[in-house]
Amino acid sequence: MILGRVSALFGVRGWVKVYSYTEPREAILQYEGLLIGRNGVWKPAEVVEGQQHGKSVIALFKGFDDRDQAAALIGAELGVHREDLPEPGDGQYYWSDLIGLKVIRRDGIELGIIDEMLETGANDVMVVKGEKERLIPFVREEIVINVDLAEGRVDVDWEWD
Repeated sequence: MILGRVSALFGVRGWVKVYSYTEPREAILQYEGLLIGRNGVWKPAEVVEGQQHGKSVIALFKGFDDRDQAAALIGAELGVHREDLPEPGDGQYYWSDLIGLKVIRRDGIELGIIDEMLETGANDVMVVKGEKERLIPFVREEIVINVDLAEGRVDVDWEWD
């Protein structure tokens, strides 16, 4: 599961900026079994040091001790195996668990499948692809009535098209 990516160099001693998808952002530094990958090839990664820096996260990875070595990391993704993630709490979901689920309206009409999730600030949004693409806010109880991972479906109260 992808947790972030290396976005830029930071300084001259091998530090890099990390764009983190975790909440809070600096949580990406705490995962055991962190992996770094590019083009589907993943290798273990060890954070020597890291911290929040303004709205970003900066990190120093073992084996990347100077700016030139760290430059090779730019654009690489950071992730972990799914089984290394903590189980989400009640009513919480990892986005990757929602991708591919069928979205079904209250009246039983299937709208399509969740192709991706977007973070908009106000609330998360499901990008649902069916006979047309729909953007449906992921708002529990108001719009998202039920999420059933075992059945592979999300039930919604959605009439706007």
